[in-house]
Amino acid sequence: MPQTVIPQLRMTDAAVSVPFYQRMGFAIDWEHRFEPGMPLFVQISREGQLLFLSEHAGDCEPGGAVYFHVPDVDALHRAFAAAGVAVFRAPADVPWGGREMMVVDPDHNRLRFATQGQ
Repeated sequence: MPQTVIPQLRMTDAAVSVPFYQRMGFAIDWEHRFEPGMPLFVQISREGQLLFLSEHAGDCEPGGAVYFHVPDVDALHRAFAAAGVAVFRAPADVPWGGREMMVVDPDHNRLRFATQGQ
């Protein structure tokens, strides 16, 4: 089933946040500013998973959270380490089944990546 919801996270400085997500393998799909110097709104994607990032203060608050299902969290952890992405919590088994790791972005948004248990 294709993704039917696009989570939106607040970023306070696109010049810091967007490159952070690009190091994790997210691509910029499109971006919008009402005019030069105005806040940036951008859609990014990674392996079919979409996110909106917004500098607009009224859209949402820093400190959100998103949960990503991925095929192999351990392989993703290795890829992140090779790209210089700091992982806040390394992959570990969780009581509800599967394995998870967590990354925290520059705006304190929590990004959990998980592989479901067999």
